[in-house]
Amino acid sequence: MANWVERSLLTKAPAAVALVRLLVGSVFLSEGIQKFLYPVALGAGRFAKIGFPAPEWTSFIVAVLEVTCGFLVIAGLITRLASIPLLAIISVALVTTKLPMLAHQGFWAMAHEARTDWCMFLGALFLIIVGGGRWSLDAVLTSEPRH
Repeated sequence: MANWVERSLLTKAPAAVALVRLLVGSVFLSEGIQKFLYPVALGAGRFAKIGFPAPEWTSFIVAVLEVTCGFLVIAGLITRLASIPLLAIISVALVTTKLPMLAHQGFWAMAHEARTDWCMFLGALFLIIVGGGRWSLDAVLTSEPRH
């Protein structure tokens, strides 16, 4: 396994990692789909309210990444690579939505609202570290052929 793609697919993590993949992937997949279904509340409208530049394009790119990478994480296909954009997305969400809440409403209000974001942050980070686990397409692609 000389090249970096093969090394990024390699995982020796237990099969139970599939539960974390399902958790992280399904939340991001759902959020991405909802940005398309409810653009005013969750897509471009929300991005404009937060102050993102070009909110229509920004929300579209984020939604596509959430749907695509969420699906890849659920399947366990290029899990580490697919988790990187998700980690970036949730990091931006924490900084742009939860830090202002901390400043204006205090720690406990922010902690309550940030609980899912924090779980997604840690879940994506976990998947970057351990990979897709034994029950993933990554494991299938890197397994030794059986004779």
